[in-house]
Amino acid sequence: MTAGPETTAGRPNIVFIIADQLRADHLGFNGNTEVRTPNLDRLTSDAAVFDRAFVANPTCMPNRASLLTGRWPSVHGTRCNGISLDPDSSTFVRSLAQSGYRTAAVGKLHHQNMGWDFEPEQAEQIRDTDPGLIDVRTARAVGRTRETGWDQWENRERHERGFVGMPEDYYGYQEVDLVIGHGDAPGGHWVHWARDRGVDPRVLGGPEASAKPPTGWDQVYTTSIPVDVHPSTYVGERAAERIKAAAASQDPFFLFVSFPDPHHPFAPPEEYAGLYDPAVMELPNGFEQDHSDSPEHIRTMIAGRGTPNSDATMAFAVSEDQYRRAVAAQYGLIELMDAQVGRILAALEDSGQDQDTIVVFTSDHGDMFGDHGLMLKHFVHYESVTRVPLAIRIPGTRGSAQRRSNALVSTADLAPTMLEMAGVRAFHGIQGRSLQPLLDGSTDTIREAVLIEEDQPFSIDGLPAPVRMRSVVTAEGRLTRYFGAPGIEVYDHRTDPGELRNVAGQPQAAELQRTLENALLEEMARVCDLAPTPTFAA
Repeated sequence: MTAGPETTAGRPNIVFIIADQLRADHLGFNGNTEVRTPNLDRLTSDAAVFDRAFVANPTCMPNRASLLTGRWPSVHGTRCNGISLDPDSSTFVRSLAQSGYRTAAVGKLHHQNMGWDFEPEQAEQIRDTDPGLIDVRTARAVGRTRETGWDQWENRERHERGFVGMPEDYYGYQEVDLVIGHGDAPGGHWVHWARDRGVDPRVLGGPEASAKPPTGWDQVYTTSIPVDVHPSTYVGERAAERIKAAAASQDPFFLFVSFPDPHHPFAPPEEYAGLYDPAVMELPNGFEQDHSDSPEHIRTMIAGRGTPNSDATMAFAVSEDQYRRAVAAQYGLIELMDAQVGRILAALEDSGQDQDTIVVFTSDHGDMFGDHGLMLKHFVHYESVTRVPLAIRIPGTRGSAQRRSNALVSTADLAPTMLEMAGVRAFHGIQGRSLQPLLDGSTDTIREAVLIEEDQPFSIDGLPAPVRMRSVVTAEGRLTRYFGAPGIEVYDHRTDPGELRNVAGQPQAAELQRTLENALLEEMARVCDLAPTPTFAA
C-alpha cells in the first residue's frame, strides 16, 4: 500500500465520497451478493479496504464533526444531533484550504442544525432531566456571543425562502452545493436546482405524492420525483461538473461528495424502485434471536415488534414485511448512488485527473437494518450501526490487487490521514491516528482498541434519560456501558462475531470482560481534551 504520484502542483487531489446511514455489508465489495454496486466495486478493486472501520459516534452530526476535526464528540462538543459544530473549529478541510487547496462540498454536510424540532415527549424528557434548559428550542443561543444567525446556514426553512449563498469559509469549504435532509424531497440548494428543471419538490416529493405510497411503514415508498432530478443525481452531476472544472487549474483540489442516501425515508424513483423483489430478500443476522440477556430497552423494543418509534429516526423492532420492503427500496437507492459514483469516476477519467487523485469512500454510520430484529439507529452499538465501509484508492496503486486490512480504525482517523496524504501539517488537538502506516505497509495495526461514544438528551422506554453510552471494540470483542443505567453488554467476537449472545457477568467471560473494561477506561482517558496547552509551570 504505497503512495502514488502527485499532481504537478506537488500534491494529490482528493475526492472524498460519503454515504448517509450505509452499513458496511450493504455493498458488493464487502461481500453482499444481493445488492448491485458495480462502480463502487470497480473503485475498490485496487484500493485499500478497511474491514474494521468504526465510527466515533453512530449519529450523523457527532460523527461528521469527528470526521472534520479528528476529535471525539465529547471533546469537539457536538455530542449529539442538535448541537452545531463550532464554526471556528480546526478542521482538516480548513487546513487544506490554508495550504493552497481549492476546497468544495456537494451534498449533505450536517455540520449545523437543519431545524427539526424535538418530539413532544423528547422535549419533556429534556426539561425533566436538565432543569437548566428553560426552552430546548432556544438552547443553542445560550452562552453564545457570536452574531445572530451563525448557526443557521443549514436551516432548511431559511433555504425554502430563497437561495442562500454560503460563507467563503464554511468549516474550510470555499464553495458549497448544499442538500439539507434526506429522502426524495430534502432542502437546500437542490430545491432551487430542481425548480429550475421544472420540478417542484414540494408538489412531487413525499409519500402523499407517491403513486405507490407506503404500505406497513411510512418510511418506504416510491417517489414521484424524476430520477434525473433526484437529490442523488444532483450530487453526482454537481460533483462531476466541479471535477471537470478543476482540470483547468494547477492547484490541487479537495472535493467532499456527500450523498443524503440511502438514509430513510427509503423512497427510490420509479426506475430503481422495482429492481429488487421484497419477497426474495433474505432475513438478516439474528432477526428472531433470543434477547433474554439483552438490556431492558432492547427487550422492550422487541416486545413491540412492528411499531415504529414516534420519532422516525429512532430504533425499533421491525416486522418481517417491513424489513423486506425497506431493504428492497434501500438497495434501489444504493444502486442509484452507485450510478452517480460511476459518473464521478468517469469525470476524473475523462478530465485526465484520475491518476492524480486519491478517492475515499465511507459512510457516516450504519443502520441496524433487521440485524437482531431491529431497524435504524440510536441506543444500540451492534456492529450493524457502528461499523462502516472505508476504502481509499491511491493513484500509485492503480491496477494492482485490492488490499484488505483488519486493523481497528476510527472515523476520527480520517482527518490526520487526509492531511498526511496531502503533505499538510496536522493541527493541534487531533486525537485520531493517521492511516498512512497501514497504507504504506509499515505496520499492520495502529491501535489495540477503538472507542465509540453516544450521548442523547432523551431516551426510549427501558432506558433512563439522558443517555450516555460508551463502547470499546478490540480484536477479541466489544463491551458497552450505559452510564446511569444497569445495562452492560459483552460480546466475544472470537466465538460470536455476530454479537448474538451477551455474556456480561457470565463466569466463562470474566477475563474478557475485565480486559474490555480496562480497555474502555484507557480509551476514555486517552480522548480527554489536552487543550489548551499550558504556557507556564504555574
